[in-house]
Order: sequence, then structure tokens, then C-alpha cells
Amino acid sequence: MSASAGDRELLGTPLDNTKEEISGPSCIGDSGKQDLAVCTGSSEIKSCAVVKYSAAPPPTSYALLQEKTDLKLPPANWLRENPQLGSAGTTILGSSSKSKPFSSFGMAYDFIDCIGDDVDVVSDSENIKKLLKIPYSKSHVSMAVHRVGRTLLLDELDIQELFRRSSQTGDWMWLKEFYQRLIDQKWQRKKKSKEHWYQKAILSKFLYYSINGDGAAEPVPDNLNEGEKENGAEEFSSSWPTTFTSAPSDIEESDSPTQESVSVDSKFALGQVTSVPKEQNLPTLFDEGENSQGLRNDFVRNIMWAFEDIHMLVGSNMPIFGGGRYPAVSLRLRDNNKPINILTGIDYWLDNLMCNVPELVMCFHVNGIVQKYEMIKTEDIPHLENSTFSTRVVKDIAQNILSFLKSNCTKEGHTYWLFKASGSDIVKLYDLTTLCEEAEEEKYQNPFTLPVAVLLYKVACNLKARLNRKHYGTIRTLLLNCVKLLDQERHPQIIASAHYMLSELFQLGELSDEDGAESLRAGGSEDSYSDEDREDDDDEEDLTEDSDDNVTYTNCSSPQDDSKAVAVIRSVGELSVPEKYKSTHPIRPSSAFPVSQDKEERCRHVLSYVLKGLKAVDGSIKKESDLPAADPNTPIPLKYEDGNAIGACAAEKGISLLLDRVGPLQEEQNHPTRSGMIPGSWQHRMKLQLFLKASKAYYVLSDAATNLLKYGRALRYIKLSLQCYDAYCSVSGLLHPHVLQFHSQSLSLCGDIQLMLAQNASNRAAYLEEYSYQTKEDQEILHSLHRESSCQAFNMITDLAMDPEYQLFVSSKCYEAAYELLISEALKDHASDQLAPVLKRLGNIRNEMGVYYMNQAAAMQTEKEVKKVVSAAEQELWKKSFSFFENGMVDFEAIGDSTNTALLLCNTGRLMRICAQAHSDISADQSRGEFSPEEALYYNKATDYYLRAMKSLASRENHPAVWDSVNWELSTTYFTLATLLQDYAPLSRKAQEQIEREVTDAMMKSLKYCDLQTESARQPLYQYRAATIHHRLASMYHSCFRNQVGDEHLRKQHRSLAELHYSKAVGLFLILKDAPCELLRTLLERVAFAEFTMAGQSSSGAKLKSLTGALEIMTDTRYAFQLILKELQEEQIELSEPEPAESAESTNMASGPTLGLNLQEVMKLTGVFEPSFSFLLLQLIKLMTTMKRKPSKKDEDLLKTYRNVYSKLLRAEKNAALVSRVELYVELLQQLASQTASEDTGTRL
Repeated sequence: MSASAGDRELLGTPLDNTKEEISGPSCIGDSGKQDLAVCTGSSEIKSCAVVKYSAAPPPTSYALLQEKTDLKLPPANWLRENPQLGSAGTTILGSSSKSKPFSSFGMAYDFIDCIGDDVDVVSDSENIKKLLKIPYSKSHVSMAVHRVGRTLLLDELDIQELFRRSSQTGDWMWLKEFYQRLIDQKWQRKKKSKEHWYQKAILSKFLYYSINGDGAAEPVPDNLNEGEKENGAEEFSSSWPTTFTSAPSDIEESDSPTQESVSVDSKFALGQVTSVPKEQNLPTLFDEGENSQGLRNDFVRNIMWAFEDIHMLVGSNMPIFGGGRYPAVSLRLRDNNKPINILTGIDYWLDNLMCNVPELVMCFHVNGIVQKYEMIKTEDIPHLENSTFSTRVVKDIAQNILSFLKSNCTKEGHTYWLFKASGSDIVKLYDLTTLCEEAEEEKYQNPFTLPVAVLLYKVACNLKARLNRKHYGTIRTLLLNCVKLLDQERHPQIIASAHYMLSELFQLGELSDEDGAESLRAGGSEDSYSDEDREDDDDEEDLTEDSDDNVTYTNCSSPQDDSKAVAVIRSVGELSVPEKYKSTHPIRPSSAFPVSQDKEERCRHVLSYVLKGLKAVDGSIKKESDLPAADPNTPIPLKYEDGNAIGACAAEKGISLLLDRVGPLQEEQNHPTRSGMIPGSWQHRMKLQLFLKASKAYYVLSDAATNLLKYGRALRYIKLSLQCYDAYCSVSGLLHPHVLQFHSQSLSLCGDIQLMLAQNASNRAAYLEEYSYQTKEDQEILHSLHRESSCQAFNMITDLAMDPEYQLFVSSKCYEAAYELLISEALKDHASDQLAPVLKRLGNIRNEMGVYYMNQAAAMQTEKEVKKVVSAAEQELWKKSFSFFENGMVDFEAIGDSTNTALLLCNTGRLMRICAQAHSDISADQSRGEFSPEEALYYNKATDYYLRAMKSLASRENHPAVWDSVNWELSTTYFTLATLLQDYAPLSRKAQEQIEREVTDAMMKSLKYCDLQTESARQPLYQYRAATIHHRLASMYHSCFRNQVGDEHLRKQHRSLAELHYSKAVGLFLILKDAPCELLRTLLERVAFAEFTMAGQSSSGAKLKSLTGALEIMTDTRYAFQLILKELQEEQIELSEPEPAESAESTNMASGPTLGLNLQEVMKLTGVFEPSFSFLLLQLIKLMTTMKRKPSKKDEDLLKTYRNVYSKLLRAEKNAALVSRVELYVELLQQLASQTASEDTGTRL
């Protein structure tokens, strides 16, 4: 039960050691809110009892028997079932007086929340009392001890009964032999005396008389204690209610529902109330033998008792009566001729503490004739005459025993035996599980094995339900110990479920290593009590004898015996010494959860547990021989095929199977599965969970392998994942949305892997080796899968093909299937967050396929020697590529991905350019014809797509890299269009002027998209292109100027434009340091343009001015020659180092420079430069010599320089090496530049 009030910590308030009454309610009716604290001298004992469950009716007033009542005569209601007495009335004669060997397990099952962390001990109250009386009693002690976490379960181990049963069942023969060999060579039963049965009979009759069941008995009047001081006695009626009929204030704090409307009889029949939901999948573990083994919680009350710092869950059957000053009292029958001894006093005191009963009513008799009644407060019991004992010593005994057991009972799942022989002072602890193993007996011959295993399982389930990672280490230890105890053939469901829970502990990230150590300080909202129906002879005997022993035990401790014991208390007197035994052993030393940083290792743990779970399930269905033949040691072939060998029909069939399996199932299966499982059975439910878990584990392995670029391994794992899913679908009738969502993710990952395989075809051999490898664990899981399914539904998408086109095709089908699944009726309201990633993948694969077919078309073009007609194969490739690009754009637009939409538009523009190139007319001699209309059409389409891409991006700030790429491609397309128009002008179709206008327009558009300002890697390329555009435009206007006749205005315009573009081209080429040839060519063309201009001039002054200007342009070539000279010298040094004897001529004839300098181009340009330079100098010398006006000093110096330079140029070696000639040019140009500079300086001065 769980309640707010009952779960709060209740600490006792110390009472002084006076005879005052205990004020306030402190019994059952108060739901345990009032704690009873008893003080002895200056010492204080704290005790708190909270009822977790009670099946007893409200306590009624006991009947005060008249004096001289003869208890030997049976009352009229004797031995009739009475809820007030519970089991005490019917079992008082000894029919089942002994504690059942599994009574603690029944309580533990019902209050599983408390087990493992919050409670120290779970036991029958009689066992607790027997332990605490060990130093005072010479009676034997025989108890079974089990540990679960920090909780100890104590049960009486009745040697007599076990040995009696062993002769019938053989379950305990190994223990009997061990006992006879090491402890007692002879054992015999001691029959109970007639006196024993006599005392039992009159006690039973006394209790029946006391419940007012006989007319001769007279009830106790309410004013029995009139002479005594009463505080608040009027508050209590003679029939004090239990929690079920408590006051409103108590009901609010109770965790059970209000019961006022329920009849009293129905209240008694209330079943157990626990805070732990029942395990739905847990089978009927004990069948019909459950009751006989004592696995049910048959106690009238279950009490959470805090005794000092020890927290115990105890069971009690003692009847509690009302009446007197207090609403609850315990009723005892005593022989007036026998005084109360310490054992009896401790027994009564502990009973009242555990039940929170404040008063004891004792009825004295002589030979069965009632003499008198006496009422004793609970705190006064330790001070009774002949029964004085120290409560502090009892507390020390409890703490020492608990510490002793916790320090030595360290193994979960083991059965320990705490034994003290009758009359002995030595207490020994044996590990029966280890002894059983040493005796080579089956572990299942230990009857505690199954209850312990089930308890470990239940505690693990309860901790798992808390969803707290810090408990995972504990859960793992509990489940491993549970599995270790069970036989797979007998209990497959628990084993399968335990392995599934173990697999669930992984894949949750890193876990905390420590368990929470929270102790339960209070339980539910009801009170409780312990049992009175046990043998009272134990209380009545003196300190030297205990007639509770039904077997005579001999004290024969031997060294051999001690060697078998786990631990020994040499003297019971040690238990009375404070803190003699301290618990130093860690509660769970190995409970830390093994967290591995390696994701594959964690998944392998999961798969190992899944496999064990599957084996348990399979073993419970049919024997292996009854199933379809499949050898788990034979690898399941993971075939791969060449995509080219797969016909379209087979591919379409595979796609159909894929989509059929992808769709959500609509009907529940009602027929047995392939292996014979019944739908709805535990095997069916468990296999579904295990298959799905395995599928998820393989998915994680595949994802990890993908991140490591191990695509062959990744494909193998995703194949296994989808095979697990296929088997899941084969046994599942309905697929839940979360399963379908996971499947969508698996299909997407499979598509990713196939895409990566297509893009990395060079490593195909390594991928094939990874794909073909298979572990034994994977084979065995596949073997289990094939019991339910052929696992063929996803073969098409998980086979390793050799053809990249087929892999791309498969990848696209995976994404399409994932998309169809997400938009299906089953997931339309659940998968909104997964839809965008799948659409993005779908758009990406369509882009990849479009690029693939586009590249195929481009490759086909390069293979053609003569391009006359576009082939049908090329056109088919264009259509496929264009279709994929169009569909990809639709996908990206659906999710608002403007960047990727722009990229696909850019790729479509490139496809249009490839189409344009395919329509160019190239003859066999590699010469091409005019620029065709088809080329113009496709280039214009390309520019349209690029412009759409820029519009999609809106601005460079949104995605600079993509913007720059589209910008470059657009500029390139315009430049290519203009260049082809200029170089291969369609003069047969268009006029020269129209072509010139179109070239100018395209060039200016290309120039518009040349980003000269932004610093980037492409800035030099933009500068080179802009320079080239200006150079080409200048050359075109130069040509127009030369060829234009008649229209002088147009000639002047062309001349002006040519000079403008030449000037800009030279400026841009000067910025670049890697284009000296282009700079030199531009300058030489500009010199030629100046020379042509001069040809039309008649006056010597104008000619002199033009020649001087042309020579200045020629002087500017010095920078270009310096760059050329530098590269030639560096190249010469590199070539001379390995071969020093190599001649300069061989350098001159080198096929090509290492630094990118085109020697053929340089030689061609120098062949143009030298005559032009010589011509200019000669014309200047002639013109300055024949001038009529007298030359000035400046003119004379300039003429002298011209003659000197001209002379050197004429005397130069014609066959000299290129580097020597370039050095001469640099020297002569430097001389001219120096002269010009000095003239300019002199002029300025």
C-alpha cells in the first residue's frame, strides 16, 4: 500500500519512566501515527510500527470472564471460524502452528517496493522474537536467510519437518546427510507431552470465551478502571475501529480507499493492498502447490516496524481486543503457579512493540479455573518481577545479529542457514547453496531456489519501473542472479523476461554507478501485531530448557563443522555487547553498471541477452527436431548480386514486396505462428519484444559502422535489423506507431548506406569482406528468426550490389518507402518531426541520381569522335537526369529548403550546358562549325536555371558558399555563350552587327556576375575572367575599327571602346602575377592598335605623338617580361640540378615548364614583340632625324637612347636561348623606361 500519511517517517517520542498513562491514541485505530517509546533507566528505545496491511476486523471488547470460570469446558463457539481471532483460533491447537518456510517471500512479493533498499529484515514476528532471545534461551534456532540488496529474508527452517519430507521427496537429502555427518550423528523426534496439548486446548477455549461467544462469559464494563486516572478515555468506544472505518482525519492520511459503506464482513475479506502493480507477464509460478509451500502472505497483519535504526517488515496473526483505558490490548493466559520469566517478558514486550499495543491484559488461572485479571502497560513489562531485562541490551542484540548476517550473507540468490543447537552457545551460519553444489546435487533440489529467483525478478521489475538510471547496476545484478538460479526448461518465461530486461538496461547512455540508499521509515496507514498462535511453551520454560524443541539436538561442534560454516558466533553472550559485530561488507560490491564507451560493445551485450531470451522462448514452444531444419552453426548466406544482372521484373517484384511489408498491418492474427506460438501467449508477447529489441540493437550497430565509414559492415547490420523487423511483422498482428516510426528510420539508414556504397565504389572489395563476415551470435539469432519468418522481404534493399546505378536506385526506393510509411494513415499524426529529414534525404538521392545520369551523358559525349547527331541514349540520359532534378526540387521545396533547391537548379543549369555542348558540330579533324541555334537555346535555359537558383537564395547572406557557386556558374555560362558566339559566329544566319551586339550583351552580363570585390578563393579567377572579357571586347572593337568603312562616328566610338577595354584589361592583368603571357598579348595588341591609328595620320607631329605613345605601351611590357624571365630562370635552375651538363638549347626546347608557363606561347609572342619593337624604334629615329625644327637637348638625348636600344636589338644573337633574349628585352625596356622617367623628372623640374 502506498499512502501519504503512512509513508512519512514516524519517530517515537521518548516517554519518561513513570506510571502515567500513554496519552492519545496509540493502537490500530490510529493507523500507527503514535509511536511507542519505552525507556529503561536513562536509556531510550525507539519503536515505530505502521500497518501496511490488515485483514482483521475492528477490535471488539474482550469478555471479562467471571471468576471460577472453568476453561477446561469448551464454549459453544469453540473452533468455529472467527475473523476476530483470525488464524489464532483454529490453529492454536498446533495444526499449522509452525512458520511456513516461505512466509517472508509472500510478504516480499506483496510489498516489493520495500525490498532491496528500504527494509533491513522481512520475517514472521515469531522469528524476530526468537532471534532476539538467543542470549537468554537454550532452545535451538534454525532459520533460512536470503539476501536481496540490503534486505534479509528470514524464514524458520524446521529441520524435523524437512527431514520427514526428505524421506518422501528427496529434496533435502543432501542437507540431512550434511547434518548427520557434521552436526549431529543421531537425531530423533521428541514427542509433545500431554501437558503441551492441555495448555493449548485451554488457551484456545479461553480465546473463544473472551470474544463473548458464550453466555457464561460476561463482558468487561466500561468503568473497569474507574479508580485510576483517565485522560481522554471517553474518546474511545468499546469497539475501536480499524483503518477501514477510521475517523475522517485518519481516512485522509490513509492510502486505502474509504470503506464506510462496506460491510464488516466484506472488510475482513479484503485482499492484499500493495503499491506495486502486478506483473502482467509473470506466469503462474507455483501452480496449485503455491499454498502448500507457504508462498502466500497469510498473515493477518503486515507491519513496517522500526526498532531503533533497524527497519523490518514483519507478519503477525495475534488477535487484538478493545476495552479498558486503551482501544487496543493484547490478551494473555497465564498459569498462576508459574512465574513470568525473562523469555516470556521479552516475548510479550516485543509483541506489543511490533503491534504498537500500549497495554497487556493477563488472565491468571489455576488448573484451568479463572482466578483474576491484571493489566500491565507495555513500558512496564521489562520491570516485571522475575522478568526484568534491559531493553537496551535487546536493542544491542538486534543490531549485532543484523550486522552479523549482513556481513556474512553476501551472495544474492544463495540460501544461508543460521543454526544454533539446543543448549549450545555457538551460532553458526552455513551457505546451503554452496554445500548443495559441493554435494554435486542439482541446484533445483533447494526448495528456496524458485522463490528466491522470483523475488529477485520482482525486485528488479520494481526498480526498473522507477526509471532511475542509478538503479541499473542493482537491476543487472538481481536479474543475473535470478537467471543463475532458474532452470530454462522449467521456467522459460521468467528467464526470457529477465534477459529482455537485461537488454533494456543498455542503450540508455552512461549510467550512475551508485544506488540510492533510501530507507523506508514508515509504511501504510494501518497498525499490526505479531502471532500468538505459536508455542507458548517457549515462553513458559525456564532458562535451561525449552520444550519448543521437537527434535533433540546435540551440541557437538567440531573443527570440521566450523570449516563448513561461513561464520560462527562463538558465544551468544557476545550478542549483548554493544557494537560487537559491525557490518563492514559492502551490500552490493558488484552492482556498478558496466558502462562502455564503445557503442558496439553495448549493443553486443544487448544482442547476447536477446539471444538467450529467444532461446528460452523457443525452448518452451517446441523441440528443435520438430521445426524446419536449420543448422545454427551454418552461416546464413548474405548474397550479393550484380545490379546489371537483375532484370527490371525482378526489381519491380522486390519493390512490391518491400512496400507490402512497409505498410501497417490491419488485422490481429488468430492462428498459430510458423513455430507454433499461440497469438496472445507469453511466448508471443516476449518474442515481439525480443525481435524489436534485436532490430534496434542492429540498427545502432549499423549507424555506428556508418559513422566509421565501414559501409559493408553497416549494410550487414541493417540487413540483420530489417530481418528482425520482418520476423516481428510475421508474428505481430498490429504494428504500433512507434514501431512504424522506427522502421522508417531503419529504411532511411539503409538508404544512406546504399548511397555511400555507390559513392565509394573504389573500396568495394573491402566492403564485400565486411558484409560477408558473420558472428556465431548473429547466426543463432538468424536461426531463431527463421523459425517465424523467411526474412526475405527486405533482401532487395540490403543486398550488396556491384553496380552504383542499382545502389542509387535501391537507396531511392528506401527513402520512398520511408516517406510512404510516414504519410500513411497510421503515422500521419505521429511522424511530423521525421518527415522533413526523410524528404531531405529523398531530395538528396534524387539529386545524386540526376548527377549520375548527367555525368553518364557527359562521358558519352567525350567518347564520341565526331558529333553530328545527338544519340537516343544521350537524350534518354538527359530525360532521366532532368526528371530526378525536378522531383528533387519538389522535395526540397516541400520542406522550404531554399539552399538545396538552389543547388538542384544549379545542377539543372549544368545539365542544360551539357545538352548545349552535345549539339555542337565537331568534324573528324576536331574543327567545329558555327554556333548552332540548339546550343543557344540550351545555354539560355541554363542561364534561366541559374537565375532561378539565385532568386531562391535571395541574398548572399543566406548561404555564401552556395551563392558564390551559383554566381560563378552563371558568369561562366554567359562567358561561354559569348566566347562561342565570338569565335564561331553564326554568320550564315545572323548579321555581323547582331552577333557583335549579342556577344557584347553576354560579355557584359558575365562581367556583371564577376565578383571582383569579395575576397575569396575565386577572386583571382574572377579577375582573370574580367580581364579576359575586357581583352576580348577590346579585340572585337579593334577589329570593328579596322573593318569599319564610311561611318566615322561609329569608328570613333569603336576606337574609344577599344582603348577603354584595353586599358581595363591591362590593369586587371597587372594585378595578376600568374598571367604574363595574357598581359603581353594585350599590350602587343594595343601597340598594334596604336600603329594602325598612326597609319591614317599625315602630319609628322601627330605621327611622332602616336609613335611615342605606342613606344610607351611597349615599354609597359617590361613587367610581363620580368615575370616570364623569373619563371624561365626558376625552371632552368630546376632542370640543371639533376643534369648539370644539360645545354641551354635543350632547355629552350623543353616541352613544357613545371611552373605552368607556356613556352610555345612565349616564343610566339616574342616573335611578334621583337619586329614591332624594332619597327617603332626605327620609325621614331627616322621621324626625329628628319624634323625641320632644331632638336632640343632633350630630343637629342632621347634620340641617342633610341639609337642605342635599336643598335643593341639589331646586334642581338638571333639563335640565342629564350631566356637570354628575354633578358635582353628586359634590359632594353628598362633603359627606355629610365630615360623616359628622367625626362619626366626634368620636365617637372
